[in-house]
This record gives sequence, C-alpha cells and structure tokens, in this order.
Amino acid sequence: MQSVLIELGFMVLGAVVILVVGRILAGILRNLLRRVLTRSHVEPTLVSFFCNLAFVAMMVFVVIMALGQLGVQTTSFIAILGAAGLAIGFALQGSLANFAAGVMLIIFKPFKVGDFIEAGGTAGIVEDIGIFTLELRTPDNKKVIVPNAKTTADNIVNYSAKDTRRVDMVFGVSYGDDLDKVRKVLKAILAEDERILPEPAPVIAVLELGDSSINFGVRPWVKSADYWGVYWDTIEKVKKRFDAEGISIPFPQRDVHLHQMAG
Repeated sequence: MQSVLIELGFMVLGAVVILVVGRILAGILRNLLRRVLTRSHVEPTLVSFFCNLAFVAMMVFVVIMALGQLGVQTTSFIAILGAAGLAIGFALQGSLANFAAGVMLIIFKPFKVGDFIEAGGTAGIVEDIGIFTLELRTPDNKKVIVPNAKTTADNIVNYSAKDTRRVDMVFGVSYGDDLDKVRKVLKAILAEDERILPEPAPVIAVLELGDSSINFGVRPWVKSADYWGVYWDTIEKVKKRFDAEGISIPFPQRDVHLHQMAG
C-alpha cells in the first residue's frame, strides 16, 4: 500500500511539474512570438489573436501530457477533442470565413481606416477593420457593419487610393448650336477653376450624336479631395454660362406628324 501511495505521489508530482514548467514555457514562447510578430510590423489585432491562440494550443498540449503522467489514457481524450473541434468548425464556418477574410484584409491592406470605399454592396468611409466585420460610415452618416467574407467576395473599389481622380461629365447641346463655341465656353469654365489640374490636360470632345442633343464629354482631372466640389460647381457653372451665351440644353422630345386621310 505504501509503495502504491509513493508511486501515486510521484505521478502527481510529475504532473504538477509538467503543468508548472509547461505554463512557464508557454508564456515564454508567447512573448517570443509577440516580439517576432511586432518586429515584422504585423497588425496589433492579429498579434494579440495569434499569441493567445498559440498559448491556448500549447496549454492544451501541456494538460494532455500531465494527464498522461497520471496514467489517464489520452488517446480517447485526443479523439474527443478532435471530434469537438470538427463539430465547432462546422457550426462556426461562417464566422471562420469572416475571420479568414479579416486576416486577408489586415495583411494585404486593400484599404485603410479613413478611405472611402465601395465593398459588400455598400459605399462609405472605413471607420474600423475588425477580425470578423468591417465598419463603414455612409455619406448620410449611417453606420453599416459588413461581414468580412462579404467584403472580400466581390470587387473592392477604393476611391481614396490615388491622389487624383478624373471627373466624368456629359453636357448636351442643341443640334442648332455652334460646336466650336460650345467647346470654347467649356474650356473657359474649366480654366477658371484652380482646382482642375493642368496635367493630365482636360478632355472636351463630342461624345455622341444623341436622339435630342449633341453630347459633349468633359473630363478634367482633380485631386481626390476636390472631386465632388468640382463636379457640382462645374455643372452649375455650365448651366449659367450656357444661358448667358445663348446655348440651349435640349430635353428629350419627339416630332409627331399627323397625316389626314382623304374621305
């Protein structure tokens, strides 16, 4: 009986030593991993997540070793853990997809906080890039939370990625107007706006001969921050200048011919 108690005591002591030493080693490895990831300029959110995940995985391994030291059959225990992990994986497959997409967004950085983007069927300013969701603020100040998997499942348009943007506008004039005069007026309007960049040079050209109008394509380049200001101001200036110059802006119309039948 005494020998059995001594053997059991050594087994318990061995299990305690494994737990203590394993806990210390797991902490050391977690701190080492944190330093390596931080020096590699990995996002702090990912650093914290991966370090905690590694620590939990190492502690599970330590606990299994301690149970083995106590004489517990760990084979069935490992099988149970594997089955539980598989079941959890199926139950959380949507969350895991969002997590994987979040890691991709943080690593590849197609956009950053403060950018105006279009993603997941929503356009807005990026306010937060989380592990599972993306938080956007729409132009009318609504908060929209988009799952990361939906964000990466389709095209991502980043309107803030480049310093300059091209403003595409179309202005229709009557078929009876002088096209050279129209082009001259449009050039003057663009030249008066200091926000329009000289290079690349603005493009003013006849875009199409429409059903009711001759449509001019006007495409100046501006800084991204000036895009909407130039767009709105130019449309208003064109309307006022066309009125002052006697240039008409036609509206859709149809000619109806009536034929009177004899008898």
